[in-house]
Amino acid sequence: MTHLWVRAEQRPNEERVGLTPEGAKTLLDAGIKVTIENSSARAIPMHGYIDAGCEIAEENSWPDAPEDAIIFGLKELPEDGTALPHRHIMFGHAFKGQHSGKALLKRFAAGGGTLYDLEYLVDDQGRRVAAFGYWAGYAGAAVTLKTWAAQQRGTLCGPVGVYGGKDALLAELGSELDALKKDRPTAIVIGALGRVGTGAADLCEAMGVPVTKWDMTETQRGAPFPEILAHDLFLNCIFARPGTPVFVPQEALTADRTLSAIGDVACDPDSDYNPVPIYDRATDWQAPALRVADAPVLDVMAIDNLPSMLPVESSQDYAAQLLPSLLTLGDLTTGVWGRAEATFKENMRD
Repeated sequence: MTHLWVRAEQRPNEERVGLTPEGAKTLLDAGIKVTIENSSARAIPMHGYIDAGCEIAEENSWPDAPEDAIIFGLKELPEDGTALPHRHIMFGHAFKGQHSGKALLKRFAAGGGTLYDLEYLVDDQGRRVAAFGYWAGYAGAAVTLKTWAAQQRGTLCGPVGVYGGKDALLAELGSELDALKKDRPTAIVIGALGRVGTGAADLCEAMGVPVTKWDMTETQRGAPFPEILAHDLFLNCIFARPGTPVFVPQEALTADRTLSAIGDVACDPDSDYNPVPIYDRATDWQAPALRVADAPVLDVMAIDNLPSMLPVESSQDYAAQLLPSLLTLGDLTTGVWGRAEATFKENMRD
């Protein structure tokens, strides 16, 4: 019997989950065994999984799961260097030249396990079957607006946290912007036709922020892009890959520009393909903005788990997208899972 083991997330501020109780019931009805770890942080309560008939395991007990169990989580594992013998479904952040990813792949090599990277679960047309992109863009635009608002008050953006839903986020952000008694800033979104860009643009429009929407057509001419510097906010919502142009180069730090806040929603500061190479580390919930220039001011927001700000909505959305693929876990050699394993093996050879 195929055995899916849903682990608790161990990263701070991570309350999302990739399987809802309703989805778990669907898997169980299809003959897939489902184990759910208890979690002190998960946004969706345990009682739904219990009622669905899942087996319950202790929090963070996945290293002792049966060898044939498929371990399913979202964000990264503790960086303790231990070998990984299981098959894991997760966001590995290991296939785009990330330095931390190399250490993760060494752990799989040591243990003989396999990584089915959620970022590389694609259909036969190469399209991702599930993504948190919309809510990443939505929350990322919100925090970037908070960063801009803090600049108007002469400060850096303060800590952010979890919201019970998007209405609460919109109400708080709207009040913060209204209190400035200033015109709304202008924003440019690159990747506007994708999930991430759509979410970013929707948040801006909900806040009355004028948005310029760019995608591949507008960027295919190549750098430089002076239009980016002419907006107050730049929201980078593209999937970085070889050949991605640089949107904001180092010389922009001292250039005459309107741009004062960048939301790098894609957030790949240690990738060889980073299109915003003016910062070198992700930001976090306690310190969302990194100041990279003072004259004129420029701050970068680069939180890498933005959908966690809206954990219930983002979990429900993502889990619904992923469920059809989870139902095919009985055959890991073909389809979505076969392609993901091939990607893993290719990167293990590099």
